[in-house]
Amino acid sequence: MSVLSLQDAVALAERERRAGRTIVFTNGVFDLLHIGHVRYLKQSRALGDVLIVGVNADESVRRLGKGVDRPVVPEADRAEIVASLAFVDAVVIFEEDTPAETIERLLPDILVKGADWKGRENPGQKFIEARGGRMEFVPLETGYSTTGILDRLARTQR
Repeated sequence: MSVLSLQDAVALAERERRAGRTIVFTNGVFDLLHIGHVRYLKQSRALGDVLIVGVNADESVRRLGKGVDRPVVPEADRAEIVASLAFVDAVVIFEEDTPAETIERLLPDILVKGADWKGRENPGQKFIEARGGRMEFVPLETGYSTTGILDRLARTQR
């Protein structure tokens, strides 16, 4: 339940793995945390014993093309909010466009993405599966997205 450097997150994963616990990793922007995010993270945690969440750094979010005003919430705040959830064991902020490097360092047993990623190339999936791990896809809550929230707010401002 804390924001860690990648080095400290790797040490945590190694300790937990030696204790026989299953490490789960997922990632996202988590800008304007909403119930869809919470349910997604809770379902991710239910797949294993330890949930480590990668949060995109601000520059990474901008490169994703989410919009010129994104992220709304700075990376340190987004990471702290996600880390405060009881079912999240640790959060690491990653600067790259994808979490592939983070995944290769953490060596999770299970990699989780939203069901909208099924059938697409998932960073780290081949690496994790080659190690004997697995990829899981969690259904997304329809009607919940940060972009949708921002669009509704913009409409009410007109």
